[in-house]
Amino acid sequence: MTVPIPADDRLIVAIDRPDAISGLKLAETLGDAVSFYKIGLGMLTGGGLALARELKDEHGKRIFLDMKLFDIGATVEAAVRGLAQFDLDFLTVHGDPHVVRAAREGAGGKEMKILAVTILTSLDRDDLDEGMMRAGDVTQMVVERAGRALEAGADGVIASPQEATLIRALPQAAGKLIVTPGVRPVGAALGDQKRVMTPAQAIAAGADHVVVGRPVWQAEDPRAAAEAITREMMSPQACTPNA
Repeated sequence: MTVPIPADDRLIVAIDRPDAISGLKLAETLGDAVSFYKIGLGMLTGGGLALARELKDEHGKRIFLDMKLFDIGATVEAAVRGLAQFDLDFLTVHGDPHVVRAAREGAGGKEMKILAVTILTSLDRDDLDEGMMRAGDVTQMVVERAGRALEAGADGVIASPQEATLIRALPQAAGKLIVTPGVRPVGAALGDQKRVMTPAQAIAAGADHVVVGRPVWQAEDPRAAAEAITREMMSPQACTPNA
């Protein structure tokens, strides 16, 4: 019989469920195996903010609100100011410097961390070409955007684990957070992710947190799946870059 292990804040489980009721049911299934949850834009109209507050206030969970805000500075500042009142842990905005600066103003003195999105982990060079983004190596673009976002005041960045080592080496990254989606346990389906690593590889590369959704909530036993990821993050492979 596998011995249960305590939750590890480095694992953030994405509750990509259609509504707050099914999201809460998933959290109850995972129980004390998971302490940190991501609630994204897809749940916003299904009671996502209410679920975030319930998990935070009544269950003591940490919450990453993944809104990827992007707009003119005044609008971003107002939106972040409104969200900051809920004492959530992480909030994402796009990594454009004007957006990051506005979000910082909106957050005021709250402890909520502003995380800047670099380039989505579901995109590759072909996708950027289709979107008329400038030419260049995707990895280098991610690193450049991360540096600029951190200079603008971001508390950390969202990037694929494939770029984590390079971002961690930036002078601007000292003391900052690197949160990596695009993380898949060995054998898990990639889904729409294109720049991926395993949980152990991501931690070894310099990630502070890994975000995992479908490999947990689509598993036959979600709690066991979450515990397996936690064990992997605690393994020797997670301490050795490029292992």
